[in-house]
Amino acid sequence: MEIVNKVAQSGLVTIDLEDFYSEGERVLFDIKDLLFQGMILREKDLREFVAKEDWSNYQNKFVAIICSVDAVIPTWAYMLLTIHLEPYAKKIVFGDLKTLEINLFTESLSKLKVEDYKDARIVIKGCGKLPVPTFAYVEVTRLLRPVAKSIMYGEPCSTVPLYKK
Repeated sequence: MEIVNKVAQSGLVTIDLEDFYSEGERVLFDIKDLLFQGMILREKDLREFVAKEDWSNYQNKFVAIICSVDAVIPTWAYMLLTIHLEPYAKKIVFGDLKTLEINLFTESLSKLKVEDYKDARIVIKGCGKLPVPTFAYVEVTRLLRPVAKSIMYGEPCSTVPLYKK
């Protein structure tokens, strides 16, 4: 008796969100370390810091800029840091590492050719080795629902049906 791979014959299209993961080191730049007495950002101190910092340490890294303590940080301070990071960093965002990851996946998923999935039976792969945020699953579902015939979650051999046109 011949063994038949029914998954291969099912016509299911698998999307692995790990394919949309942006490779590179993630770095959190926390302004709290630059505050005077842990509370106040002084312009003179910040300008001295940016003049002395070796910004090449951020070469090809994804950087999230934040202040993790309750302090009033003027908008221009984030802008000044961005000006110095921009020649080196792959990407800079305002927020924490979770915000950075959401931005990276948003950018990567925006390149998805949604029209290629018209009337497709799609399985969004569930488990993997890379940290894929829940946001990415929500976003890919939002993008594909208008065109897909069906959307499932999991593995082709064991899926959770989510949507059927």
